[in-house]
Amino acid sequence: MQKKTMWLVVLVLAVLVLAACPAPPPPGAAAPAVNSDSTQQTAALPTPLSGELNLLCTPQVQWCEGMKAEFERANPGVTVNFVRMSSGESLTRLRNEKENPQFDIWWGGPIDSFIAAKQEGLLEAYASPNAALIKNKELMLDVDNAWAGIYVGSLGFATNTNWLAEHPGVEAPASWDDLLKPEFTGQVLVAHPSSSGTSYTAMCTILQLKGEEAGWAFLKAYAGQMLQFTKSGAAPAKFVGQGEAAVGIVFSHDIVAEMEKGSPMVLTFPAEGTGYEIGGMGIIKGAKNLALAQAWFDWALLPTTQELGPKYEAFQAPTVEGAKASRPELLEVKLIDYDFDYCGSNKKAFIDRFTNEIANADALKE
Repeated sequence: MQKKTMWLVVLVLAVLVLAACPAPPPPGAAAPAVNSDSTQQTAALPTPLSGELNLLCTPQVQWCEGMKAEFERANPGVTVNFVRMSSGESLTRLRNEKENPQFDIWWGGPIDSFIAAKQEGLLEAYASPNAALIKNKELMLDVDNAWAGIYVGSLGFATNTNWLAEHPGVEAPASWDDLLKPEFTGQVLVAHPSSSGTSYTAMCTILQLKGEEAGWAFLKAYAGQMLQFTKSGAAPAKFVGQGEAAVGIVFSHDIVAEMEKGSPMVLTFPAEGTGYEIGGMGIIKGAKNLALAQAWFDWALLPTTQELGPKYEAFQAPTVEGAKASRPELLEVKLIDYDFDYCGSNKKAFIDRFTNEIANADALKE
């Protein structure tokens, strides 16, 4: 009887031991992880961004302010300090500060200026992982990753509808040659190409459409039609809307922005073809806050970022897959085969010639 009791106790203990042991894995299954202090690892969380980013911003100030606020909202530890300058001013500033750069990244403005900046050694190459999202890499991404395209916009004409009503029989310009009509003498506004990427795009469009010899002759007559040259590329749309001139030569998205505010204007495009911009961005050579500059670069190539424009009265078309254009019709016009390398490589020479031979940059309207 004692032997039976003893065997019963042994059997119960064996069952308890087996119940405490985990079952072996089925054939082909991975062995379970061992939970010990020496082998257990915890995935490292990304370090939040912190510090100050110095941004050189070329689009309109409300978009610059909006982008600053959006980036700071996404990165609470970062403060963005920005200065708004037109393309020509920005390029001059970077040249002057080449030995001691004060900015980390340049955001916005036609890539003609970024091509010139790259040639002068002012930009730092950066291969962003988000560059894979760019729709047309051949056109919108530098082969050496010195700059990337962030928006697209086409040139158009803004004409004051009140002025047209006061001048029966006069129609809004529908070609570049229409700008030379006598009725528009002293009634046209455009920025000066030395300060404005918008105006330089218009100038280089004319040189490509007509050829350099005929183009320079046209530009001389074109300058004679101007009421005044402005400093900012978007300013003519504002002044035309206020009735200070009849016609402005401006990127169409800036014209739409003024029309959205109720300005009495009509938008037209030159029938023979219009130039367009690819707005760019690039990291400044010698940037003191390189990691933050790269973070902005990556962020600016996200679809959600590029769809922020209309929130801040910016209606340019996006450059990345997955981002919806707010005004696709602004690119559904006849565009010339704009040669960005030609315009970027000759930018200084063309601006110097325009300034020295046709119209200097004194007393620009602001």
